[in-house]
Amino acid sequence: MMNTIQNHWDAVYKTKEPDQVSWTQEVPQTSLDFISSFGLAKTAEIIDVGGGDSKLVDYLLEEGFENITVLDISAEALEKSKKRLGDKARKVNWVVSDITEFKPDRFFDVWHDRAAFHFLTNSHQVSKYLATARYSVSGFMTIGTFSENGPSKCSGLEIQQYSEDKLTAELQNGFQKIRCITEEHITPFDTAQDFLFCSFRRYQY
Repeated sequence: MMNTIQNHWDAVYKTKEPDQVSWTQEVPQTSLDFISSFGLAKTAEIIDVGGGDSKLVDYLLEEGFENITVLDISAEALEKSKKRLGDKARKVNWVVSDITEFKPDRFFDVWHDRAAFHFLTNSHQVSKYLATARYSVSGFMTIGTFSENGPSKCSGLEIQQYSEDKLTAELQNGFQKIRCITEEHITPFDTAQDFLFCSFRRYQY
């Protein structure tokens, strides 16, 4: 299954520029605001799950964060980010992996995911994702998914829409909700997509 999905995303990133895909954000402000709200030291370990060629890593480096991991199933996506960052790319830990197969080698103060989780459409995938998060997150998690008013597909693939209650219920074993907001994302094609963003704190037992 990974090869099929991997091939899909490699083809997308190989053939399309940022202004040709719906998820592009010039400034990922909501993500930056959530991460800022956690009040972290610049040495905090941050992972961007499904980071693709998002500019979140650019802004985190600009803010002085020193330990950033960007994970994506597509090597093509990460190559685009590395090329954009130039020499700064050496400051980042790049990981090509399906998130459901990821074996972390460190613990994370922040797990950030904008629009990866909602591609997991069966309970087995969700369980593997959450098991990895529970194992490796020592601080906070922030997740952005399509809301119940958002699209039902993205890039030709089925997605899982979430309400605040549904997302909170999925994460209740291990994570305590801090807050949720909804946001209208305007795509490069001038269409609107409704997102739900929530932040969570890892339970300390």
